[in-house]
Amino acid sequence: MRPKESKEPKPEKAEQKQESVEEKPQQSNDLEELRRQVPILEKEKDDLFARLQRLSADYANFQKRTPKQVADTIAYEKEKIMRTLLPALDNFDHTFQNTHAAENVDAFVKGVRIIYDQIIDILKSHGVEQINALGKKFDPSQHEAVRQEAQPQQPDGAVTEELQKGYKLNGRIIRASRVVVNILPKEEPPERQEPVKQQPQDHGADTE
Repeated sequence: MRPKESKEPKPEKAEQKQESVEEKPQQSNDLEELRRQVPILEKEKDDLFARLQRLSADYANFQKRTPKQVADTIAYEKEKIMRTLLPALDNFDHTFQNTHAAENVDAFVKGVRIIYDQIIDILKSHGVEQINALGKKFDPSQHEAVRQEAQPQQPDGAVTEELQKGYKLNGRIIRASRVVVNILPKEEPPERQEPVKQQPQDHGADTE
């Protein structure tokens, strides 16, 4: 006959039961900790949402203000430029009114030249400067060639005449100078002369 098996619990099952009993309090503590964090996280969420709403409102106001600020700035700059030009216009008026009193044409031209220099100084105060092209090497980034000419006494590629002044604004070209450029003809190499071939002499018998 086979002996009866013992019904005593195996050691492994006893250990597993003990571990499950120990895990329950641990899980309970973790769940309690998560419950305590829920209101904290909800408050952080509400704070972030409120900040997002404020930022969105500020950005919307910024978009509304920017076009007006740009328009106001442009209008202010235009007014400032016009105010600086008014004294030159006043001088033109005085010059034209006194034309009959001018002793000669030279005096009138001198007065106009003074006003011209005044306008140039006003433009310089606003960052505008003339491009001095006459006698300079032709530069396609600053000059516009209207025509060409060949003056042997002038360097090749030099600007010989300014037809219209060019200008820069804060270093940027706003109008190129219209100029005449000196282009000298290229010297062609002399043609090589082929050597003259000598005709072979006839060494035949002399006829009597």
